[in-house]
Amino acid sequence: MSEANLNRTLMGKVVSDRMDKTVTVLVERKVKHPLYGKIIVRSKKYHAHDEDNEFRAGDTVIIEECRPLSRTKAWRAIKLIERGVTL
Repeated sequence: MSEANLNRTLMGKVVSDRMDKTVTVLVERKVKHPLYGKIIVRSKKYHAHDEDNEFRAGDTVIIEECRPLSRTKAWRAIKLIERGVTL
């Protein structure tokens, strides 16, 4: 019997890769306003571990929850979905 992946995963865009082995990922989600019903965008930034410094700003990645690696970092970037455009 194989184990299912129980860790939470989110998809977002890398907005900063200036730190060593860390990327900042912006995750946006759409929610319905409780009173007015309008769809609004909520966003949050997560620090994710990037062991090989392979992700760059603009990339779309999947991050997975893990044990705390530092004071602000409890996520790990696991998969590249789309390469960002470089100017």
